Amino acid sequence: MLTYPTIDPVLLYVAGKPLVHWYGLMYVLGFMACYFLMRSRLLRYSNWDTNKLSDLLFYGALGVILGGRLGYILFYQFDHYWQYPLDVLKVWQGGLSFHGGFLGVLVAIAVFCKQHGEHPVKLLDMVAPATPIGLMLGRLGNFINGELYGRATSPDFALAMVFPTDPQGLARHPSQLYQALGEGLLLFVLLWWFSMRPRPRYAVAALFLMGYGAARFMVEFVRQPDADQGFVLLGWMTKGQLLTLPMIIAGAIMMWLAYRNRVYDWQVR
Repeated sequence: MLTYPTIDPVLLYVAGKPLVHWYGLMYVLGFMACYFLMRSRLLRYSNWDTNKLSDLLFYGALGVILGGRLGYILFYQFDHYWQYPLDVLKVWQGGLSFHGGFLGVLVAIAVFCKQHGEHPVKLLDMVAPATPIGLMLGRLGNFINGELYGRATSPDFALAMVFPTDPQGLARHPSQLYQALGEGLLLFVLLWWFSMRPRPRYAVAALFLMGYGAARFMVEFVRQPDADQGFVLLGWMTKGQLLTLPMIIAGAIMMWLAYRNRVYDWQVR
């Protein structure tokens, strides 16, 4: 069994008060990483410049934060926020949903493309390979916070950990690290490699949907379901799996359309 490396979730205190949290820093680093990764590709196109790329990052960040918050409220804690609507403003207490953030980014990209005359799917194909790095850093932030840990397992399991935030003190799967590896690092390598050669429109975005969906769906089998959610379907499916399944289906349909239509309207130069 591994020893959980206890790290203070607060990176920086000023006058004894928390100023910078690791989780927030991970979001900043994630946005920065996405910026530089997208910059290496999007600026190869003559109609792109750093100002336009900065606008895209701003729109994307708003989509992640606002969509993530709204998704958490609607998908996970609707009853609570219906009774206590002012708690919506208490963002320092946490509460972001990946699926809400993903939908928020789609809306943000649609608005950006309308204003700048870009094709939404073409842009998604270009930015999708950079996204998993941000996901990886976000999951590392979850790990440092000791939240969203895995289900109980045998103390003899080589990767088991006891999280100090677990009131039961059980040996558990470090599912945050599984997600950082699967939907983060490995998905990044796969997408970056796949997009190094010209692919038909929809293909790269489709691979992201299927890759993230498969990684998230599998890790949910060892991730502890939210206490107030439990299993929501068939006695074993979690809310995360239920929300992820449409991504896998949509990705498969998009991949089929990509290789049926074979529209090659971009390439890495």
